[in-house]
Amino acid sequence: MSSRPAWSAAFAAESLPTIEAIPEIDDVTPEWAWGESTGAGVKVAVIDSGIDADHPAVGGSVSGYVAISEGPEGLLFDEEPHTDAFGHGTACAGIIRSLAPECELYSVQVLGPMLTGRGGVFAAGLRWAIDNGMHVCNLSLGTTKRDFFAIFHELADDAYFHNMILVTAANNMPIPSFPSLYSSVISVACHEGQDPGIFYYNPEPPVEFGAPGIEVRVAWMSGAWITATGNSFAAPHITGIVTRILGKHPALAPFHMKGVLRSLAANVPRPRL
Repeated sequence: MSSRPAWSAAFAAESLPTIEAIPEIDDVTPEWAWGESTGAGVKVAVIDSGIDADHPAVGGSVSGYVAISEGPEGLLFDEEPHTDAFGHGTACAGIIRSLAPECELYSVQVLGPMLTGRGGVFAAGLRWAIDNGMHVCNLSLGTTKRDFFAIFHELADDAYFHNMILVTAANNMPIPSFPSLYSSVISVACHEGQDPGIFYYNPEPPVEFGAPGIEVRVAWMSGAWITATGNSFAAPHITGIVTRILGKHPALAPFHMKGVLRSLAANVPRPRL
């Protein structure tokens, strides 16, 4: 197996801690959290390279689009349907759809054909998601530029106060990236498991949760599938689970969601009833 992405070491089998259960708080069960939920009614923005709605993993349904770019007189917002410029956004959307099949996906395209973009465009995509009433936002991207620390911190706080849950992928390199390391977001790195429903809690943040992201099969461009590794693919696993939970409990706030996820993590022992 290739070397592990940065930030994922906490979820390796040999270092994974067993978390002491807290009575009552950790009595939350999967049945209570997401039983029979399909994510219906939950708006999920995928801020990325776009979504290929025609890919079988996506199922032909994207509820809304915006492609953001820089023009000579400022930012341009194109809300006409688009496809995926790289494949990365479709991979994330496919994972989310597999866990929450009836959620409403929104494609917020801020990355281009080389999976690169500008910080200001990325920030505008997050602002669009907040202003357009998204419930969950998958951010399998980030910036390492300190110049954007403040603006993304402000946006993450604004999302938090709008009860919009930001699920962010930690950087694959051991370099801080934003907004993945803010306390107001749900930060995710990968573990080597393949079960999409198994995730772990890390008691030593900033990266709080681990989900499958090592050599996982993901959707890609032109109806293709590839095997890929990266924290990018761990984040949408948590996004999908969060979406299912919100489908059943739409009033949960971000701070509730973190507690529910902690209770359901596979390394937190289930209390015996």
